[in-house]
Amino acid sequence: MTTQKRMDAGLRIFFTGVGGQGTLLATRMVGEAALIQGLNVTMSEIHGMAQRGGVVESSIVVGDIASPIIADGQADVMLAFEPLEAIRALGKCHAGTTAVVNTVPIVPFTVAAGQGQYPDVQDVLEDLQESLAKVVALDAVTLAREAGNVRAANMVVVGAFAGLQVLPVERSAWEESVRRLLPPKLHDVNERAFALGFDAGRAVA
Repeated sequence: MTTQKRMDAGLRIFFTGVGGQGTLLATRMVGEAALIQGLNVTMSEIHGMAQRGGVVESSIVVGDIASPIIADGQADVMLAFEPLEAIRALGKCHAGTTAVVNTVPIVPFTVAAGQGQYPDVQDVLEDLQESLAKVVALDAVTLAREAGNVRAANMVVVGAFAGLQVLPVERSAWEESVRRLLPPKLHDVNERAFALGFDAGRAVA
């Protein structure tokens, strides 16, 4: 589906990760960039526990969509900051969904305590690829470290999404959203992380 056709029907973007990954900041950044571009945006209330380790889910709808809530099978885009959470959120997606997935696991406490086993990440990605139209998998932590701070992995994921150009937002609007949402001392590292993700997204767009 082309970007214009997607926007004519509206775009539903689902975010999933665990606490401490900056999922909520990433959600606000996507919404802010779309607003700067002049698009109609609604953000859902947050579901889950935002403290470190808890599952965090949020969503944004762009365009003339009445409800900000994304029901099962409705997400056109999924941004997953942790691979296992991508699988858990698969029910929100449909066969035409585009997903951007950080491939670096955050091992749950139960697994660390020997009460379970984390699935093989390659198997996770293959399951996603079989179910979705496009899966962009990247090591956001390594790219964030290259940018100067591993905590900027969320900006790498957002950058990759921006680079795919699924959402008709100019790069200047994305960069302005970073400056609006973050204190000046964090601008440079987050802009570098976004740029590295953007290049990765553009390479597979």
